[in-house]
Amino acid sequence: MVKVQNIYYMLAYAFSVLNEQGFKNLGAEEFGNTAELFAAILARGISSQIKRGLGREYLPDTEALSTLRGKIDVSASVKTRSVLRRQMVCTYDDFSVNSCMNRVIKSVAVMLMKADISRSRKKELRGLLQFFSGVELVNLRTVDWNFRYNRNNQTYRMMLAVCYLTVNGLLQTQSDGTMRMMDFLDERNLPGLYEKFILEYFRKEFPQLRPSSPHVEWQVDDDFRDMLPIMRTDVTLTHGDKMLIIDAKCYSHATAMNFGTRKFHSGNLYQIFTYVKNAALSAASHEVSGMLLYAKTDEEGISPHEYSMSGSRISVRTLDLSGDFEMIREQLNDIAEKLLC
Repeated sequence: MVKVQNIYYMLAYAFSVLNEQGFKNLGAEEFGNTAELFAAILARGISSQIKRGLGREYLPDTEALSTLRGKIDVSASVKTRSVLRRQMVCTYDDFSVNSCMNRVIKSVAVMLMKADISRSRKKELRGLLQFFSGVELVNLRTVDWNFRYNRNNQTYRMMLAVCYLTVNGLLQTQSDGTMRMMDFLDERNLPGLYEKFILEYFRKEFPQLRPSSPHVEWQVDDDFRDMLPIMRTDVTLTHGDKMLIIDAKCYSHATAMNFGTRKFHSGNLYQIFTYVKNAALSAASHEVSGMLLYAKTDEEGISPHEYSMSGSRISVRTLDLSGDFEMIREQLNDIAEKLLC
């Protein structure tokens, strides 16, 4: 099980808000469940955003006006007889707070207020939502989560990520068609966060290792790569002539049973081996090694393994997310420091 507090640190590193005012104090708080954590993060994010000013966007609007604005809709004016009231129907763009992002945030905040969170947290959210009086609710099942960010709305990125995790982790349809609340993240949501967290952790704590997530080119004999799948590494660390490719995996089970014997997933090993061998051919001046880094599950007896395969080192390790964050930090630091030696 992932400790709830650690989900905060994973989010904070993944979205680079660890030291931002408003969020950094959350690391010292204890949360009983994921819903409480998400409600706290969203409340801090909304509070900070209100101080900056809620994001606005131009939205089309049409109404009968005494003072002309935008474009006059003559047909609608005749049809509604607005002229008799000395008005004309106008179509114009309104610079409104009723933006898609604000609608999602308000809807998720309302949903969280129905979840298993403390009364004080509900009261905090209710107070903040007073600033969203001009924002409508939206059906969260129909939201397109592919938001476009720019420098004016970057501050929404983490809040909307929390909203996405909340919607997909808390909502579940029951057999009778009604909705009920869940208070955990499932396997659909955690792997992406786990990968991004590891990459951003190394970027912040070990920038000298030039952490990145590059593509690895297939090393073919005749330049024909048609229909070959893309090989994108989760994390690549480089120091001197050493390169370590990390493939982050977050499964409920890191191993599979084969005739009563526990084995690592063959597909994962084939994948990291392919990455390493192709990277070694394209970066001949580097000593390339690979690592499968599983999020530790409830399985027992999975100790670090290291193999030598065709001249390359392939290791398998687990990252225990169930303890204090300092334990996670020590485990990740150990990986980096071995590369720095």
